[in-house]
Amino acid sequence: MTLNELAYNLLNLLRAGRSSNDEQISLSQIKFNIKHYRAMFIRRDYARNGLVTRHLEQSLGCLDLIEVDASQCCSFEVGCPIYRTSLKIPRTVRLNFREAITYTGAVNGTQRIPMVEPYEVEYLMYDKYTKRNPKVFMIEDYMYIYNPNGISKINVRGIFEDPEELGAYNCETGVCYDSNSQFPLPADMVSAISAGLLNGELKLILNPLNDSENDRQQDNQQVQQ
Repeated sequence: MTLNELAYNLLNLLRAGRSSNDEQISLSQIKFNIKHYRAMFIRRDYARNGLVTRHLEQSLGCLDLIEVDASQCCSFEVGCPIYRTSLKIPRTVRLNFREAITYTGAVNGTQRIPMVEPYEVEYLMYDKYTKRNPKVFMIEDYMYIYNPNGISKINVRGIFEDPEELGAYNCETGVCYDSNSQFPLPADMVSAISAGLLNGELKLILNPLNDSENDRQQDNQQVQQ
């Protein structure tokens, strides 16, 4: 299903199948809540099972790399070239103790580049066996690559907070995400998200308490009735 289909399905359930010209909630508000619940369920599922299904993964296509001054990301010259992506990497879903980035490496998928913490970069040149191998790290939503060894483009895949943000990135078939793209969400989560929203936030929005007297005590009595 697309995000539009998910949102319209929820709106139809809220309407109980009846059409209306006087909506109390907008589609954009429903979409925002779908994304919020999606991130929350993904984090909970990972904490419970330690696995991330590939159906949540999205690709940023081919990202161009530009060379930067090493002093911008290290306290001293590291001795190897450092490049970074020309575009920022969208925010990922927050997992336990790690970024929700599932792949960084060659565009054709033949070479995975390991990710390190930024503070480790200054010490990579002292690694006896892997000091010439490329590494990637994140600073302020940009991805940097240490010693790219001729790599001019990089592919990044991950589980992103807002899948619609990938509309700013280009893949082989065009933009990486548009309104007709399948929303990265497995079918079992669709049911859980729909139930959570219908019984939670959306229910509160559609059934606000009336407080004509601006009297909190009166509201409590109304709830009890």
